[in-house]
Amino acid sequence: MKDLNYEFDNNPDESSVNYIKEELNKYNQKFSQPDNYKKLEIIVRVDNKIIAGLAGCTYWGWFYIDRFWIEESYRGKGLGSKILNKAESEAVKRGCKFAHLDTHDFQALQFYKKKGYRVKSRLKDLPEGYYKYLMWKKLA
Repeated sequence: MKDLNYEFDNNPDESSVNYIKEELNKYNQKFSQPDNYKKLEIIVRVDNKIIAGLAGCTYWGWFYIDRFWIEESYRGKGLGSKILNKAESEAVKRGCKFAHLDTHDFQALQFYKKKGYRVKSRLKDLPEGYYKYLMWKKLA
């Protein structure tokens, strides 16, 4: 085997990252259908200022919520439910049957439970003293 060169990079070249993604997708397609990956994002603004946003994607019939944030002064007023409902509706239009996400006990665990998400697993001390939860939901 030739000498291997290991590179650590906190800011990798986008072409390198894309190459790895493409090669992984080629490998995955040997075992399944194409994932039909597509971003799904919702941004909410007031006076051109972002006050909330959801960033995720759809793939293999699943909707993944990667990030969901609402400015504190807008929390508890139904905005989160409206954004989540809109995102889930769009995911269903794209053919998704399920949704998944992860959250921490100091974030929106109770909110997601009220919205029908179930805890699949949890990791202790991530960060220390807290739990990180993997959650899922069957979509309409």
